[in-house]
Amino acid sequence: MKKMPAILIYCLIVFAALFGIINSPTALVFGFAFSICFKNPFKLYSHKAINYLLKVSVIGLGFGMFIKETLETGKAGFSLTFFSIILTISLGLLLSKTMKMDLKLGHLITSGTSICGGSAIAAISPVIKANGKSISIALGIVFLLNSIALLIFPSIGHLLHLSQEQFGLWCAIAIHDTSSVVGAAMGYGEEALKIATTVKLSRTLWIIPVSVFSMFLFKTKGEKIKIPYFILLFIIAIMINSYHLLPVSITSVLVSGSKRLLVLTLFLVGSTISITDLKATGIKPVFLALILWIFISVFSLLYITH
Repeated sequence: MKKMPAILIYCLIVFAALFGIINSPTALVFGFAFSICFKNPFKLYSHKAINYLLKVSVIGLGFGMFIKETLETGKAGFSLTFFSIILTISLGLLLSKTMKMDLKLGHLITSGTSICGGSAIAAISPVIKANGKSISIALGIVFLLNSIALLIFPSIGHLLHLSQEQFGLWCAIAIHDTSSVVGAAMGYGEEALKIATTVKLSRTLWIIPVSVFSMFLFKTKGEKIKIPYFILLFIIAIMINSYHLLPVSITSVLVSGSKRLLVLTLFLVGSTISITDLKATGIKPVFLALILWIFISVFSLLYITH
């Protein structure tokens, strides 16, 4: 019986997200508040749900984009993506050694910061044979910083008078996880959302070369590298929309539904953040993640605005 109020509140927030009653930042805050006030009744399933819902949401957003715009955006963001990844990984390796941290934990945090948050951590952890504790700590810190970014980035963008294009590009580079990137950009504007999604997914493809680099760095062999195949479906969705293979009435519903699924995803992300887990991480991993996040945020912002 004690679980009933928690399940009821959980379901009410899920319905509020699906019916467009709450936006991305509100969903995230509700999720975090829920995790503090109640024990998540579906925590075992939440991480799997986040993974699948995020992929479906991103693919659905492709039905609102066009191939010409996507290619132009991808070209514009390539050099910034390349330099930010190289510099962030180099700084992360240097700081991990200087701070005498566990190198595998440091590398997971660095990879999550430089590429795409939880997806990068999940892909690289088996390649370097990281243990469960390191994976949990890295995910917890990255999700926390993602949550902060989602809440503060739109305000900073407005304060600095960033254009839709500038903000979309900044989000795609400076926020780790795809869900938070799209969530922040969605609240800023339609153009920012399209740019952020495209650049972010092109950044996600860097999982492959970074995984290969990680294999050599930690001298591991025989581990499979996870390739983010859902990006191919995202490209197919863009192609379908570009050549008008589906009527606008259908594609608009798919895009709208994807945005609501994303809001739901952010509630689930918030509901899985544990204060206990974060307290157990210690100061060094948090300090490393914070320095890297500030570096990539400031570097990308200066690159975009100058």
